[in-house]
Amino acid sequence: MSQNDAPPSWNGHAAPNGTALGTVRICDFTGQLAGAGATKWLAAFGAEVIRVEDPVNQGMWDVLRNMAPFVDDRRGPDFGGGFNNHNVEKRGITLNLRTDRGKEILTEIIAKSDVVSENYAAGVLDKWGFGWDRLREIREDMIYVSNCGFGHEGPYAPYKTWGPIVQAMSGLTFTSGLPDREPAGWGYSYMDHTGGMYMALAILFALIHKQRTGEGQWVDLSCTDAGLSLNGPAILDWTVNGRPSRREGSPNGNRSSSPPMAPHGIYACAGDDDWVSIACRSDDDWAALSDLIGEPWAKEEKWRTLAGRIASQDELDAKLTTWTQTRDKFDIQRSAIGEGVPTAAVQKPEERIEHDPGTTEFGLWPEVEHAKMGRVRVDGLPAHFSKTDWKIEQGGPCVGQHTDEVLSSLLGYDADEIARLHEEGIV
Repeated sequence: MSQNDAPPSWNGHAAPNGTALGTVRICDFTGQLAGAGATKWLAAFGAEVIRVEDPVNQGMWDVLRNMAPFVDDRRGPDFGGGFNNHNVEKRGITLNLRTDRGKEILTEIIAKSDVVSENYAAGVLDKWGFGWDRLREIREDMIYVSNCGFGHEGPYAPYKTWGPIVQAMSGLTFTSGLPDREPAGWGYSYMDHTGGMYMALAILFALIHKQRTGEGQWVDLSCTDAGLSLNGPAILDWTVNGRPSRREGSPNGNRSSSPPMAPHGIYACAGDDDWVSIACRSDDDWAALSDLIGEPWAKEEKWRTLAGRIASQDELDAKLTTWTQTRDKFDIQRSAIGEGVPTAAVQKPEERIEHDPGTTEFGLWPEVEHAKMGRVRVDGLPAHFSKTDWKIEQGGPCVGQHTDEVLSSLLGYDADEIARLHEEGIV
């Protein structure tokens, strides 16, 4: 089968040439980051993603619709920068699912879709009358992928979560922080972003199974369990050795104990909150770095061996900081890398986005055309395919932007019927 042939078990629309997922249509109820981030991946690789939102609340289930950053002084559900970033290349419709007619239209869309995706709390689609059993009635080979905090089964199933809660419940938050201080966590909503990637993979695996067997299925994704899978070494250390990941005498999180390295950390530099990371993997790395430092203390005998550097690591870090804090982080990066010592300046957003040539060459920040914002820059994807690469050119949909288009092109409604649906508040 060629890349442009529709799999024989898939029904519906024709595949656009040259896309990896052009044979796939998704009826999408996802939002925020963990859901919308998943279907962004699929839309960028050619899937037709029809995002269904509520006309009554102007799609505000997704809080990102009305949330900063903004491109200018305009505000409202069509101007949220985060929403645009996570919904590029999707079509957006509104349907009032409080009405029977709205549910009838949704049934028609689902019947023409390969996947239904959502990241509501467990049971929301059941309450709407579109739970797994109903989806299978509409289309026997349906793929349904739900992504909630704890999955739909087990003692935690009724609880609602956000990314930071998932991080805490999975143990990730506990693993990061300074000695003798409370856990600091992994940054805001790490598991929202990562949960979206897990969900994208879940959808792809279910599509592969359907391609091979013709069978649909429900993928019940627990975002907390996904976070737990990222905590492998800490879990293994506890289950095998009985050791918690944070304990008295455990090393500073910036230091490497396996394998041991010294110096190994993030060091303050000249400037406003500027830092550089340095890692000496061996005595040869240290010899090269000490030559670069060129100060008497760096040539002292006690630093020549790893054992000596480990034994006085606090002192070594303090002395190294006296050298780094008077120098520019990028100058240190260039000179240390030139000597073969792994080093990287800690980049601020502007430095990484505007000035790092790697991101430009990789096309990591594409511009899209948004119906109201105009041309704006968004996140690209950190992977390129030589045959079926992603495309991100179209901005996220405004509220109901593609409602009429979907009703006419997908469902075959004429202009009079669409006008009635607008008048009756169905769309």
